[in-house]
Amino acid sequence: MNNLVSRLLPTATNMIRLDHTHVMSTFHQYKASAPARVRKGLASTICTALEVHASLEEEIFYPAVREVTEDELIRESMAEHQEMKRLIGLLRRMEPEAVDYDETVMALMREVLHHVADEETVLLPAAERLLGDRLGELGARMTKRRVQLVAPRSGEIALDMGRAVSGNTAALSIAGLAALGLLWASRSGRTRRHLPHLTSFRR
Repeated sequence: MNNLVSRLLPTATNMIRLDHTHVMSTFHQYKASAPARVRKGLASTICTALEVHASLEEEIFYPAVREVTEDELIRESMAEHQEMKRLIGLLRRMEPEAVDYDETVMALMREVLHHVADEETVLLPAAERLLGDRLGELGARMTKRRVQLVAPRSGEIALDMGRAVSGNTAALSIAGLAALGLLWASRSGRTRRHLPHLTSFRR
């Protein structure tokens, strides 16, 4: 039954790719000419998505990769995480009217592009080759942890989405998909709680 649950959820590597796609899609909505409220909503949405993504990788995915390959692959990704966290910290303390706000968002975008390229061309293929059947179980653990990380921030996330979608149909579609994803994940978490024999997540 655990295998059935794992097949219904994305594998760890596919989840990471989906996170990359979501963040890059949100970056593409960011325009320096947009109202301050929209820019702040988009930037905050990006920051939150990256914070959750980094936690999932650092707590679950990277330790699993370390068990089967050299640490060098992880060290580079961790260094990229640290730079992203530094830029996120700057953005969290800024208002969109700041003269260097857009520049900081673009610096974060460049760092994310570099990180995505490194992971999707080197780290994720290596993990798929070396971890194999474990990727489904890791994906289930990451889904469970995502719900735990997102739930306390649901109000903040909804507020940022509301700001980001102002007058922007494409962004509205992204926000709607994200909201459906959160709802699905939450319901999935409740289902597993009602079916304890389906859960054998290791932490």
